[in-house]
Amino acid sequence: MTEKRGITTKLTGPEKSARDLALLVYIIQAISLVSVLPMFVAVIINYVKRPDVRGTLAESHFRWQIRTFWFSLLWGIVGGLTTWLLGIGFLILGINYIWVVYRVVRGWLALSDEKPAYPYL
Repeated sequence: MTEKRGITTKLTGPEKSARDLALLVYIIQAISLVSVLPMFVAVIINYVKRPDVRGTLAESHFRWQIRTFWFSLLWGIVGGLTTWLLGIGFLILGINYIWVVYRVVRGWLALSDEKPAYPYL
């Protein structure tokens, strides 16, 4: 149940289900900050359930979560491959970690406020 401008609304079946799925993926992504394996589980859920969330608020969150995965994977690989280069890889890995934390927190907060992950879309 949500309240917007003094009006209380209740999410309907498909919208609530899609929102719950996006929330589950944010939880899995948060867990992946400790171990990287859950991030792969999260992105598989995103791709498998993506057709089910089309046209819902969760669609933008799924896009946000998928992009979080791919960019963090890219920078994780770049950071891992460049750790030998004067430690620059450790800096890249650290920045990547902070960026993933930002993406998970920002997305989760937007979902909690029932806002799209991309406010400009």
